[in-house]
Amino acid sequence: MERRSKGQGRASVGSDKKFTRTPVGKTSRRSAYEEAPRAARRVKEVERKTVETSDEILSGRHPVLEALKAGRPMNKLLLAEGAEGGSLAEIIARAKESGIVIQNVPRASLTRLAGERHQGIVAYVSPRAYAEVDEIVARETGQVPLVLILDEVEDPHNLGAILRTADATGVQGVIIPKRRAVPLTGTVAKAAAGALEYVPVARVSNLVQTMEYLKKQGYWIVGASVGAEQRHTEVDMKGKIALVIGAEGKGLGRLVESTCDHVVSLPMMGQLQSLNASVAAGVMLYEAVRQRS
Repeated sequence: MERRSKGQGRASVGSDKKFTRTPVGKTSRRSAYEEAPRAARRVKEVERKTVETSDEILSGRHPVLEALKAGRPMNKLLLAEGAEGGSLAEIIARAKESGIVIQNVPRASLTRLAGERHQGIVAYVSPRAYAEVDEIVARETGQVPLVLILDEVEDPHNLGAILRTADATGVQGVIIPKRRAVPLTGTVAKAAAGALEYVPVARVSNLVQTMEYLKKQGYWIVGASVGAEQRHTEVDMKGKIALVIGAEGKGLGRLVESTCDHVVSLPMMGQLQSLNASVAAGVMLYEAVRQRS
């Protein structure tokens, strides 16, 4: 495969904002919102961003510390603002050493999530251990090496569906970022319908660094982006390939896209300009299968 220019035909995705004026003498909804207690707004925002199924929640300092000592995979650690003392310092140190995302939240959020006895700490545990990138690269599937990278896919049902397709197309493994992306949860496992048992998933701190590492291992990086001039059928995918799929609406991040060797687009003939992430992943993966058949 020859390297081609990767800066052509990329479209930046933005959104138009609409502004409306409130007639004199009338109260806008935004004004009412701004008058709401700040703490209550923060609690609701935290809950919206961290809601998971209850069987994935581990609360209390001793249970969380023992889980960390045992090496149990964790997606995120929530700490009550102002919490200190006891075993908390050791918990934080072990979590940081393991690269676990730590988030400080209002104590009321933890109470709503786990009841009164959370002791200022709640952990989201993973239903399955994450793999290392090296393990994915070394994995033999009987097919030409193929890796899938997901850039900030946040919907657990999308991730589950992608894992099913990854298993069907002989993918070595899937790589996701630690931040701004859905981790492995019970919802993901259910949507994957068993595929999580066969497709290893690595969770990394820096996608760009991981992509550079894959290049050194002989992979060519092909990203899907709206507006790219090259079609997905015009790039040679017969060799070692790592495909990169962005989240619907946002697409690929700027640095992730610029790190790709090739950026391709899928034909869009309707009014919408983006596909569901799991659909886009399926189209790209099966194009690789088609070329290799």
